[in-house]
Amino acid sequence: MAKKVLVVEDNELNLKLFCDLLRAHGWQAEPVRDGREAVARAQAEAPDLIVMDIQMPHVTGYELILAIKADDALQAIPIMAVTAYAGREDEERIRAAGADAYVSKPISLSRFMEAVNKLAA
Repeated sequence: MAKKVLVVEDNELNLKLFCDLLRAHGWQAEPVRDGREAVARAQAEAPDLIVMDIQMPHVTGYELILAIKADDALQAIPIMAVTAYAGREDEERIRAAGADAYVSKPISLSRFMEAVNKLAA
């Protein structure tokens, strides 16, 4: 059975790219366009991995990572942050919140899948 990944991304093009790429590599990709739905979807879907955009309207990926890691039922799910923030301090802050991996945009498709596969191992 394919491993399931929740892709939380408000940009339609990035969402399609990430989901298509993951599906091409055998993952079951579940898109989440609105970060406000991310925690409830994670609880309902019980994914093996969460790909989380950081800069979104309404609620940031940073806030969602904190909420997911604070939830006993979700905290063990690895989270890969995908963000246009590229500063060293941003990566440290996002990792400190609980992100298990950090990939900056624009993404390299091979680096993206390498990070996914490391988290899935």
